[in-house]
Amino acid sequence: MGASLLGLAGSSLWPEMQSFAQQAQDFVMGPPMYDIAPQQISKHVWIIYSPDGFPTPENRGMMSNVTFVVTRAGVVILDSGSSLQIGEMAIRMIRKVTDKPVVAVFNSHFHGDHWLGNHAFVNTYGKQLPIYALAATRKTIEGYEGNVWRTLMEKWTNQSTSGTEVVAPNRTVEHGQVLNFGDVSLRVHYYGRAHTDADMCVEVVEDKVTHIGDIAMANRIANIDDGSYRGTFKYYEALQKAAGEQLWTPGHGMPGKDILKTYGTFLKGIWEPCLQAVKDGKTESEARAMVLRDPRVASRAKTMQGFDSNIGKYTSLAYLEAEKEAF
Repeated sequence: MGASLLGLAGSSLWPEMQSFAQQAQDFVMGPPMYDIAPQQISKHVWIIYSPDGFPTPENRGMMSNVTFVVTRAGVVILDSGSSLQIGEMAIRMIRKVTDKPVVAVFNSHFHGDHWLGNHAFVNTYGKQLPIYALAATRKTIEGYEGNVWRTLMEKWTNQSTSGTEVVAPNRTVEHGQVLNFGDVSLRVHYYGRAHTDADMCVEVVEDKVTHIGDIAMANRIANIDDGSYRGTFKYYEALQKAAGEQLWTPGHGMPGKDILKTYGTFLKGIWEPCLQAVKDGKTESEARAMVLRDPRVASRAKTMQGFDSNIGKYTSLAYLEAEKEAF
């Protein structure tokens, strides 16, 4: 009888215990992010570079670059990082470069490593700090997926990012819009589905530097679960036509003037064999073998971050997209 009563009591208290556990977790803070010195890549643009392409407990979620633009009006952030702690580190590093305040943040897309750092900037500069994004990015972060990314980052880093809150963009921008910050103009580019359905590129007009988020990467195989191979190639063509020669600044890897070309070549090494395999009636397994033999892919297999763990999945996605296009 006593055990039964205890069981009933425990059952009745379970919702309260769950609530307490969640509240306790909310008060747990991950460790501070170690400092990474910013590198100047043009007159106005600096990058806090992440050598790692994927989150681990060791790198505390530092898997993507934080780029910032120093203008007469203040500092503008182009992607804020993966956590509160990384955003706080970025603020420390910015203060080594300039005493000007952060006056705006841009989020290139809705994957969490590019916006979870918003929390730090709002904490420091106030809730009215403008955070710009495309409408679809803003809506996705405000919805269910925002908390999914927060939880996943904690899991992947063994709770190193704990304490980070979801802070969604509060301003919407559109393709072609130009925002002026003192002596610097930022132009918004958007040309449809690529890495996701809402990839915003931001051109720093005076410097001929364009922040491209994750539409292309220097040496990391990109997540394309939310994207399109064919759409990516169309995006590259339209962006290059509109912006001309630029120093392309990716979310992962160091900037370069040839990133769209080199990464596009790699992606075509996946896409074109899959498209041909579908046309020839070959299976997905046969398509994968064709991809791995393609010199555009094979030449990067040993050096590209995440290649072995992701090439199979992204070949499958290319094959599925090719099937839809063929039929």
